[in-house]
Amino acid sequence: MGYELRTNVVEPVRNGFSYLTERFGDRPATRYQEASFNVQPMENFQYRPTWDADHELYDPNYSALKLTDPYGYTDPRQYYYTPYVANAADRHESFAQTLKYIEDRRLLDKLPENWHTVLTGFVLPLRHYEQGAQLISTNASRFGYGTTVTQAACFASFDRIGNAQLLSLIGLALASGAADTLTDAKKNWLYAPHLQGLRRMVEELLVEPDWAAGLIGLDLLDEQLYPLLYEHLDERSLFRNAAAYSLLARHFNDWYAGHRKWLNALIKAWTKDPQHSDANTKVLGEVVDRWYPRACGAVREFARGLADSAGSVSVAGAAERGVAELAASLTRAGIPVNAPEGVTA
Repeated sequence: MGYELRTNVVEPVRNGFSYLTERFGDRPATRYQEASFNVQPMENFQYRPTWDADHELYDPNYSALKLTDPYGYTDPRQYYYTPYVANAADRHESFAQTLKYIEDRRLLDKLPENWHTVLTGFVLPLRHYEQGAQLISTNASRFGYGTTVTQAACFASFDRIGNAQLLSLIGLALASGAADTLTDAKKNWLYAPHLQGLRRMVEELLVEPDWAAGLIGLDLLDEQLYPLLYEHLDERSLFRNAAAYSLLARHFNDWYAGHRKWLNALIKAWTKDPQHSDANTKVLGEVVDRWYPRACGAVREFARGLADSAGSVSVAGAAERGVAELAASLTRAGIPVNAPEGVTA
């Protein structure tokens, strides 16, 4: 008996879920679209929160910043769970390889004394800054509206606790596996004068009722702190026999470059929204007026501590450039900067 093998093509009845074809047309959806759009419940809630009876469980009014279409924003990185986890795993594996290289060659032991002070007195305490940033991002993930926004904030929260863990690994490596440097870092975070502006602002952002204002306030710190520590000091370390610092700093700088992509796109979505752009720009201006001077003051205070404790002659100037660059960045984004810069936290 003979057999004939033929290929039959079974045409799909439809190319995607109806809510996706209504938005993107009758074509196969991407994995990002399937995992991100119209996922959040928007109606038929059972009850209002007992702790906030003025809002639904999912409510756009948790923030004064609005989008006409909550799914008008998309993460330019196209992250949903699978690619995010793969990217995060690669990042941590790369950091572990770098740290092993540094430990095998005892590069941390060869750091000049002032660069050792930079790590122990200024960089390691920021594990608590990152922990606070995680909670602020988690708050945005819970109270934001629209899955494309909230999942990006959720991934940011995982990144921030990941950053805290990476800083902890550096501390353990500095002390040959002991926790002494981490204990000292916590004391510095709580009591060192140069860190109190940062700590106070992070703690106040933790209780900011508007989730979007909390994100923006944190970003005003990030936009000054990350370039100062992981760009400026990275460049200086290359000429100061501090190769270990440069090798570690590049991981945080690379992460920050990717982090900026989703946040810049969200700010643009707010300021360019077809219905709410004017109101959003006004609200963003008010948020900046409140937090910008305090962020500038906190980072200046941090930079003065670096100059005094580590003998850096360039860090104060770098901090001032960061203030100016942040103001220019906000202006380019269409956000007015009216607050004075000299107010301390």
